[in-house]
Amino acid sequence: MHQPVQAATSAASPAMITFSQATLRLGGKSIIENLDFTLRQGEFVCVIGASGCGKTTALRLAAGLYQPSSGSVSFEGKPITSPRRDVAIMFQDYGKALLPWRTAAGNVSLALEAANVPAAKRGPRIAELLAKVGLPGHAGKYPAEMSGGMQQRLQIARCLAQDPVVLLMDEPFGALDAMTRQSLQDEVLSLVAASGTTVLFVTHDLEEAIYLGDRVIGLLPHPGRIGIEVEVNLPKPRDQLATREHPEFLRLRRELFDFIQASES
Repeated sequence: MHQPVQAATSAASPAMITFSQATLRLGGKSIIENLDFTLRQGEFVCVIGASGCGKTTALRLAAGLYQPSSGSVSFEGKPITSPRRDVAIMFQDYGKALLPWRTAAGNVSLALEAANVPAAKRGPRIAELLAKVGLPGHAGKYPAEMSGGMQQRLQIARCLAQDPVVLLMDEPFGALDAMTRQSLQDEVLSLVAASGTTVLFVTHDLEEAIYLGDRVIGLLPHPGRIGIEVEVNLPKPRDQLATREHPEFLRLRRELFDFIQASES
């Protein structure tokens, strides 16, 4: 599946989420220290790092689920003090993220209900979103009747129902088989390209980070802090074969692999 070509983001693009010397201490221990970077409008930024480096914690700060102990995390220049409807978060554990007693349509409807969308308008919107993520005809199925890939598609549809300007994704494809993961990677790229949504994406998979990202940020562990930041200058639309065989892809993979290996030693 090929994606629309996205316009390149630049330093001139408006800032969406900004970490300014953000530090988080829990139980007297620094989890994140002096995190300093800006996620710009329309940008797809991937965060990698060794286990325990604070990737998920950084995402939770961006979501307003944690408050920094010092420094700040802001959305369009204003401090993030609580979760926002225009910032959606997608978790890896789709089994717990979806409501098992609600059908696919019911799970998507949850976001529309929270936004006070009138009942009469929900049906067409739900059908549109399910079709968009490749689940037409599955509105009446419960999560337990769906494969892992279908459940993740459903979670994407529910996030899109919020009409987010920023999408936070926490290793959403980590538990899926390789072919399903690649299919969903392409679907996400297509959806965000069409909508202009800004994405902060956490992954442990270096190839996934390079394939999806406009930029990759690597965190060092104990405490989590930026250790490397690379621009991904690969042609768009991305292609699962051609992109991964591109010399620049291979160079970036080696650079990030060396970073992870050094950070774990």
